[in-house]
Amino acid sequence: MMARLRGVVEELGKRALVFVDELGAMSVLAGQTFYHALTPPYNLRLLVAQMDHIAVRSVSIVSVAGLFVGLVLALQTAYGLSRFGATGTVGVIVGLSMVRELGPVVTAILVGGRVGSGFTAELGSMRVTEQIDAMRALGVNHIKRLVVPRVILTMIALPLLTIIASTLGVFGGMAISQYEFNVDYHQYFNSLTSYIRVADMLSGLGKTVIFGLLIAVIGCHNGLRTRGGTEGLGRTTTGTVVTASLSVFVSDFFLTKFFWWLEGW
Repeated sequence: MMARLRGVVEELGKRALVFVDELGAMSVLAGQTFYHALTPPYNLRLLVAQMDHIAVRSVSIVSVAGLFVGLVLALQTAYGLSRFGATGTVGVIVGLSMVRELGPVVTAILVGGRVGSGFTAELGSMRVTEQIDAMRALGVNHIKRLVVPRVILTMIALPLLTIIASTLGVFGGMAISQYEFNVDYHQYFNSLTSYIRVADMLSGLGKTVIFGLLIAVIGCHNGLRTRGGTEGLGRTTTGTVVTASLSVFVSDFFLTKFFWWLEGW
């Protein structure tokens, strides 16, 4: 019994050490990324290429998700409020939920699954085929060329995609409220504009910047540390999706507390 307990403790200790090592390595990568992003030379062509890959190709996915999240949220909310004769307030509930929480989180999860895994696959394939080692041998800074554009553009693109998702979610909620519960468009928008503040919108968009940083750094870090050929690449790609999703949920709680504190302060 004691031997089994000792084995469990040792395994937990090893996992804790691995977690701390990974966290430290990602922090170092983030620091190097910001340092190289602020130092010349600047390659705008790489940024434009990543904008197409990260933002433009994610618009359709984010739009569909945002629209149907708004539809479902308004349907469920209006159904519950109808018991109390308060369906007129469905606009403010849908608006606050989409702007502060659902829009940023749903967008981050979708982009994290698509873009984060893509970063890992791209950089991991370069790692296992020794292309990154060749870049180092030629004197090319692989962090500045491969990591910086991906991290910076993800941090920029995620707020823009969140705006699209939240806007479509609000309009979807308006449509389903009118069609199913006869909530007038003017009443919907009046309740929406009366209670949603600029601080609410800035809170949601501020979260997405941090989400974008986490997603991009996790994807690039896992890609650069890929081992074991194509089999190892598959494991790290799967790990990126799981880790990025969990990091979004965990950081969302602390960011929500932080922005509430800022608003109260």
